[in-house]
Amino acid sequence: MKRIVVLGAGESGSGAAILAKEKGFDVFVSDCGTISDPYRALLDQNGVQWEDGKHSEELILNADEVIKSPGIPLTAPLIQKLQAQGTPIISEIEFAARYTHAKMICITGSNGKTTTTSLIFYILKQAGLNVGLAGNIGNSLALQVAHEDHDYYVIELSSFQLDNMYDFKADIAILLNITPDHLDRYDYKFQNYVDAKFRITRNQTKEDSFIYWAEDPVIDREMKKIQLGATLYPYGFTQPNPLPVGEDELALKGRHNVLNSMAATIAANVMGIKKEVIRESLMTFQGVPHRLQYVATVRGVRWINDSKATNVNSCWYALEAMTTPTVLILGGKDKGNDYSEIDELVKEKCHTLVFMGLHNEKLREHFGGFGLNIIDTDNLHDAIQGAYNAAREGDTVLLSPCCASFDLFKSYEDRGEQFMAAVRAL
Repeated sequence: MKRIVVLGAGESGSGAAILAKEKGFDVFVSDCGTISDPYRALLDQNGVQWEDGKHSEELILNADEVIKSPGIPLTAPLIQKLQAQGTPIISEIEFAARYTHAKMICITGSNGKTTTTSLIFYILKQAGLNVGLAGNIGNSLALQVAHEDHDYYVIELSSFQLDNMYDFKADIAILLNITPDHLDRYDYKFQNYVDAKFRITRNQTKEDSFIYWAEDPVIDREMKKIQLGATLYPYGFTQPNPLPVGEDELALKGRHNVLNSMAATIAANVMGIKKEVIRESLMTFQGVPHRLQYVATVRGVRWINDSKATNVNSCWYALEAMTTPTVLILGGKDKGNDYSEIDELVKEKCHTLVFMGLHNEKLREHFGGFGLNIIDTDNLHDAIQGAYNAAREGDTVLLSPCCASFDLFKSYEDRGEQFMAAVRAL
C-alpha cells in the first residue's frame, strides 16, 4: 500500500488526508504546531493517524509521496531531507485534481484574488452551475472532491500553492497582477516570485484560456519573453471593454475592482454564461470580508477594515479609493516590503500614520521624515485609541496594514475581526 504523508493539518492538509484515506492510501498527518479541535475530530472520524507538536522523521521520511501545506517553506530542514532522498512533494491542489474531471477556473495575483474568485463563483452560482469554491477560500479542494461532486471549481491560488503543482492544469487561468510580495520565501528575488505566479499557465493548451491584465508592467514584460500554449485574453483600460454594465453600476467600487470585474466577466464569457446573468451578478455582488469593509461611523469618522491588505500594493489600492482625509493604521510582519510604492498617496491622503506591530523600526525609518503625525504602538488597543484621538469629523480611519498579521494575530481574518469589535466598542 502506497504511503502518503501530509505535512500540516489545516484546511488543505486535513482535506488531503481525508481524500487520500478514501482512495486507499496508508495516510499519516504530521503538524509541528497544534492541530485545532475541528481538524482533529475530522481526522479521527475518518481513521487517519496524526501527530502534532513535532515532526517524527521516522514516520515521515518513509513516505512514497508527501503533500505539503503551502505555509511550509521549501527551505525547511525536513523538506530538504525529503528532497535529498527524492521523495515527491506536491500540493493539496495537485493531489485533489487527480481524482476529478471537473473544469478548473484558477485565479492568482498579488492582489484581488479573493474578490475575483468570489465574484466568479457568484456568477456561476447565479447561472445555476454545480460549482465549488476552493483554494485559499472555501473548503479545501481535496475535501470537496472526497465528499462532493462538482462540475466546476473556482480556485484561488497563492504562489505557495503553485510552487508544488506539476501535472495540474487550469482550464481557465487568470493572472490579475504581480507586485513584490512574499519575497522572504523567494530568496528576496522578485523574478522567483514572478516565475511562481506564471506556473498557473503550466500544462495549458490551445483549448484552455489565459486571462491576464495587459497593463501590468511585470506581466507585460514576461509575456514578451515566453511562449504560452493557451488562448490569450488580455484585459485592461486600453483593451476592448468586456463589461456589460457601466462602471458606475458595478457593485464593487474603485479602479482595481473595475479590473477585477473585467477579469471575471471574460471568464464567464469564455464559459458561455448568459450576458444578463453576468450583468445582474456584477450589479448585486456584495464583496468579501476584510477588504475595504465598512465597519462603523463613530463621532463623524468612518472606520474601514482592509485587514486583507497584507502587502504594499493592496494598501495602494485602498488609499487610492479614499475620498476624505485619512488616518492609516499599518504594520505587522514585514515580508521584505518596499513602502515607497505608497509614498505619494500617503502624502496626499493621510495626516496621521498609526504603526501597529512588534517591530516598527522599518516603518519609522521610512515614514519618519514625511512630516505627518506618527503614533507608534505594539497592540490593537493602543492603535485604535491613537487613531480615535487623531481623527477629525469627516475623516476616515483605514486599517490597511501592508504586512502579514502573524506578529500579533492568528491571521488577517483574526486581525480584522478584532479591529471591527474594538471599533464597535468605541
